Amino acid sequence: MVGVVALGASAGVLAAALPAGAEGGASGTDWASRGDVPRMVDVQLLSFNDLHGNLQPPAGSSGQVTERQPDGSEKKIDAGGVEYLATSLRKAREGHRYSATVAAGDLIGGSPLLSGLFHDEPTVEALNKLDLDVSSVGNHEFDEGRDELQRIQKGGCHPKDGCYEEGKEFEGADFPYLTANVTDEKTGKPLLKPYSVWEKDGVKIGFIGLTLEGTPDIVSAEGIKGLKFHDEIETIDKYAAELDKQGVKSIVALVHEGGAPASQAYNYDCDSPGPGDGVSGPISDIAKGVSSKVDAFVTGHTHQAYVCSIPDPAGKPRLVTSASSYGKLFTDTTLTYDRATKDIVRAGVRSANKVVSRDVAKASDMTSLIERWNKLAAPIADKPVGYISGDIPGRGAGTLEQPLGDLIADAQLAHAKSLDDKAVLTLMNPGGIRADLVHKASGNEGDGVVTYGEAFTVQPFSNTVNLVDLTGAQLITALKQQVSGPNEASPKILQVSEGFTYTLDMTKTGADRVVTDSIKLNGRPIDESATYRVALNAFLAGGGDGFTELGKGTNPLVGSDDLKAFNDYLAANSSADKPLAPPAANRITVVK
Repeated sequence: MVGVVALGASAGVLAAALPAGAEGGASGTDWASRGDVPRMVDVQLLSFNDLHGNLQPPAGSSGQVTERQPDGSEKKIDAGGVEYLATSLRKAREGHRYSATVAAGDLIGGSPLLSGLFHDEPTVEALNKLDLDVSSVGNHEFDEGRDELQRIQKGGCHPKDGCYEEGKEFEGADFPYLTANVTDEKTGKPLLKPYSVWEKDGVKIGFIGLTLEGTPDIVSAEGIKGLKFHDEIETIDKYAAELDKQGVKSIVALVHEGGAPASQAYNYDCDSPGPGDGVSGPISDIAKGVSSKVDAFVTGHTHQAYVCSIPDPAGKPRLVTSASSYGKLFTDTTLTYDRATKDIVRAGVRSANKVVSRDVAKASDMTSLIERWNKLAAPIADKPVGYISGDIPGRGAGTLEQPLGDLIADAQLAHAKSLDDKAVLTLMNPGGIRADLVHKASGNEGDGVVTYGEAFTVQPFSNTVNLVDLTGAQLITALKQQVSGPNEASPKILQVSEGFTYTLDMTKTGADRVVTDSIKLNGRPIDESATYRVALNAFLAGGGDGFTELGKGTNPLVGSDDLKAFNDYLAANSSADKPLAPPAANRITVVK
């Protein structure tokens, strides 16, 4: 079955193979003492991840999924939008007595303006309406720091911006956010709950929630000050044992860490040629190492789609899923629960990713929610800030160098030069580019018009543009860090400003992928002993994303925030009569 994992025989076949009396007639068991109750129960598990506040359908390629056709060809399908996600989840639940809805983090943070402008309160409100039962915390839940994450959980108006609607106070998340492997350095206790137990009619499933251990490398240091991030495997094993002692034998890990499937098609069979062979990356090692007490993994972070059966330490298949990002997919899993053992029967597990298509009716309560918050955001969101002559792909480019990355780097260099005319180049982290700039109008602004809301969606983090001095040797080291150390398995290719060029040879491994003698600034080789004035956002200037060398810059100068720099550049370099053309994205030569 392409795109569907069934870990063995169907539940019906399993039931037939059970000992006599197993369907409810055996005596001396809790489940049998309650009357005519079947021993085997199917529990529906609906899951998603990495919503990132995308309440409205994402634009451009960010709002599409790839579907493999029976003949092997592929097609793109428009997907996503919380109005459609709500309809899809509610339809999926119909007829299921036992159904839990869970998520694997990054539900907020890096959000479009509609949610980000209001510190993601609109998204949390939407998640409450979706009847989300539990979620792990992702790295982006820490974007505004630990105190803000705790406010998101508990509620209350924002400490600086206050309440957004008269007479209404933010109620917080109805569902528990879980942080099993994130502890306070002073107390040693998890920041939030480490696990949660879902229960209905005596059926119990424990959910352990984790973010990736490497979170400190990819978030602002200030936001996680006083917190420690622990090994995923050790933490899951610890709490799985604790749940087991409490009699909770059915356990699912919600892990904000993921993998890379061999195909981008959401219905690709990643158990080909063997179980789990079609996916690689950190989640594979985690899944292979965690105790067999855990029955399944719901994962995220990499924004990929997969449904795999990766063998546990005992060699038994165990489900591992991820549902892409931005609410474009959800995973529909059936867990067969044995009332006698209180455990999941692995061979009865079935799972598949489902498209959140836009050809279904919109959920009216979500439409009302979006309209209400849009009304508050409209005076800011609809303001034109620039003009483009065509699509400028960013996150959806599918290439190591993104046209939008070049544009953002040029914008930051222009801002840097206004502060210090010695500034010569910009380096921009790819993870800070959250969307594409799409030529087609998203509202009533007209084709080619870039609104403040669209620009905010591209750069929502409010990073400042910083200037630092770096030697040529440091620049070379930083470029090598793109493809080595913590970034070797999943390279993070910095976007560069005009005039900075080099070759990336992906046929090689590690730091050797960067061809050192090809690195040039305005046609001249980089001088390792010279000093260069470099513009970076605050995240990179702090050594984020594994770029520790960039954190060693000297003579710092802090400029305006990156969104202002971007908007100022669009205003200065485009007009309705002369829209900005998409950059050629030819600064980095990639050898494959």
